[in-house]
Amino acid sequence: MPDTTLRDTGARYEMDEQGLTSYADYRLDGPRMYLDYVFSPPALRGSGASGRLMSALSQDARDRGLKITPICGYAAAWLRRSPEFRDLVG
Repeated sequence: MPDTTLRDTGARYEMDEQGLTSYADYRLDGPRMYLDYVFSPPALRGSGASGRLMSALSQDARDRGLKITPICGYAAAWLRRSPEFRDLVG
């Protein structure tokens, strides 16, 4: 796995790889995280960057006791395909 660092700015998770930043915009409403948009730069597409971002932010949501409501189509599909985090969808 590439060297990555997850940052939570309070409304966006960011992950840097190869000098580029993938991100996921979100909103909190009580114990629920709404994932509005997930983006990876074109140069990182197909490398698994968005999946690594989703995995890291999903683990952070679990650690914080949050449920995830994906608004973004990519986030919804990723969560459906990820049995280890499917329980977070709500």
